[in-house]
Order: sequence, then C-alpha cells, then structure tokens
Amino acid sequence: MNKIDMKNLGLTEELIQESTIYTNLFIGRVSSQYKNLYKVLTENGEISGEISGKFRYRVKERSEYPAVGDFVMIDRTDNSSGNGMIHHVLTRRSVFSRKVAGSKKDIQVVAANIDIVFICMSLNNDYNLRRLERYLSIAWDSGAIPIIVLTKSDLCKNIEAKLTDISSIAVGVEVLVTTSTSDEGYQPLKKYLSSGKTVAFIGSSGVGKSTLINCLLGQNRLDTNEIRNDDKGRHTTTRRELILLPRLGVVIDTPGMRELGIINANLTKSFADIDQLVSDCRFNDCTHKNEPNCAVQKAIKDGTLSSERLESYRKLKKETKYEGLNSKMIEKEKINEMFNSIGSMKNARKFIKEQNRKKGR
Repeated sequence: MNKIDMKNLGLTEELIQESTIYTNLFIGRVSSQYKNLYKVLTENGEISGEISGKFRYRVKERSEYPAVGDFVMIDRTDNSSGNGMIHHVLTRRSVFSRKVAGSKKDIQVVAANIDIVFICMSLNNDYNLRRLERYLSIAWDSGAIPIIVLTKSDLCKNIEAKLTDISSIAVGVEVLVTTSTSDEGYQPLKKYLSSGKTVAFIGSSGVGKSTLINCLLGQNRLDTNEIRNDDKGRHTTTRRELILLPRLGVVIDTPGMRELGIINANLTKSFADIDQLVSDCRFNDCTHKNEPNCAVQKAIKDGTLSSERLESYRKLKKETKYEGLNSKMIEKEKINEMFNSIGSMKNARKFIKEQNRKKGR
C-alpha cells in the first residue's frame, strides 16, 4: 500500500487528541460507502471496513452512522486479515445533510468535515434561483463556507443578467464562473484548494461537477455526462466519493440532488436581506402580509425585494422548525440544539462568547 499524508487528508491536532481516548485503534477517513461496506483511507492506504456490532447497537439515528468525510477509529490499517471494524466516529466539525426522501425526520449525511461547499449550477437548463436558495440555506447551516460555481458559461448569452440575479439572493457569497471548453476554465477553483482542506461539490446531475474534479485531478477519473434535453441530468455519480489530491487536500464528489429536503437551515445568512427588513417592521410579530408599516412589503412595492424570494423564504421556514420564529428565537433554538447534541458543549460556549463579544463592540 502507498503511504498517505494524513495531515493533507485533513487530520487536525484536535482529532488526534480526541483519538487518544480510544486505545488499540487507528484513525481513518471514510472515502466512500456502498450499502454496509465502507472504504477508509488510513496512513497505510485505502482499506475496506464495516461498522462493529457494538457500534450498530449503540447508535440511535441514521445520521450517527459513518458518512463520507468522517474521521473514524478503525481496528487495522490493512485488509490482510479481513475487513477493518469501525468502532467510533470522531467529532464532526461540519456536516452537510438533507432530509431522506419519503421520511419526515430521517437525516442523510451527504458529507462531513467540509471546509468549503462548491454549489454548482449550470448557466443553461439547470439555472434555478429558488433551488440555489435552498442549497445556500443548508450550506450555511452545515458549518462550511458556501461558494457558488456557475458552470457551462459558454452556453449562456446573458451572463451579466444572471450574475445580477444571483447577487440579489447570495448575500456575502463568492460567485465563480467556469467553463469546460477551455483549459483555464476551472482555474478559479484552484485557489481554494490546499493541504488539509476539504472541498465538496454539490449540485444537480449533469451540471459539470465531475468534469471540474477531473480537471483538478488532471485525469479523467470520474465519468461525466450532460444535462438531457428534458432538463434532467444523468446520474453519472452514483455515490459520494472522497478523492485525495496530492498536496492540495481532498475533494468530495456527490450524486446529483435535484430535490433537497431540508431538516435544518440557516435562513439568517441565506436570507440576510429579508432578515434585515424584518428588524425594521413596526411589529415584532409581523407576518409581512397586511400589517401597517411592514418593511418587507414596502421593499416589494419599491422593487428592492421580489415576491418570489419572500415566498421562498416562507416556504423554507415552513419546512424547517423555525416557522413563526423571529431571528433572535432562531438563534436561541440553534444554541439549544448545540447543547442537546453529544459532544457539542464546547461549540455552544464558543458561540455564546462570540455573540457577547459582538454585542460589546
């Protein structure tokens, strides 16, 4: 097996320190999963693994199982004596998840321990502002930094107009424009890659995620395909996969996700413009429909806010448990979530300190 630089793979001192709790086990990072079998990258190379019986008995939620990007504690670093046994998942610093189709509460972890989420959207058939709002809401909530990657710019005749549209909904988010027809078309992405960093590519099927990753790799490792004429992409990536880049960290490719069911979302960031308007309304419990001196409705009349964006905001609030809550209530709810989740007390204390520091400025 080829030796792997675990620091380039994203292993941090915090994770190393946490791993000392578990004796006679080794650190690995989940690179892919197929049914109950995992591929795990260790210092001695990639091995096959499965979860131990004790682990299976201990976990209660689907989201607690290992996911691509997770750092895990495994009992071996080679398969000479069979598959490795995964005994623990180390603390996730970020997680991109979505609601499982057909379920009211099951959560599917798309990828874990991500630094940057590249939200890919093509500038031809796939272009959809409302879907982009959904992706941004989940990405901000994940703990990673979202960046919008617009692909297939060579097929778009009104790029400036679409960039204007996107800037109105993507407050504080960088937007990159790429094309696969030029060798330089993927270069804007490279500045976000570095040793130890993890970048995940998210988006619908056929928008060019695999093509961009192949360009970064310098080889055609991943199958690619186009969006069909009926505006539905072919699912060229069938499962999530973590790919190691020499001295440039890792990238995670994900299957196309046209429908994105939401469990949690950070609407305060993804709809920062509406959040600011809400604070200017006359009544704290304003529903932004018929109340007097409603800043949101005034913005719609003035043309500075579209009614479609407001409707999208209401829809996403309804899908999450934040319906009927104002910004302060949502932040309080997030603090409660952090306190209630295992291993997140430290994150909650840090969050509260940051909020108090901002107030003291």
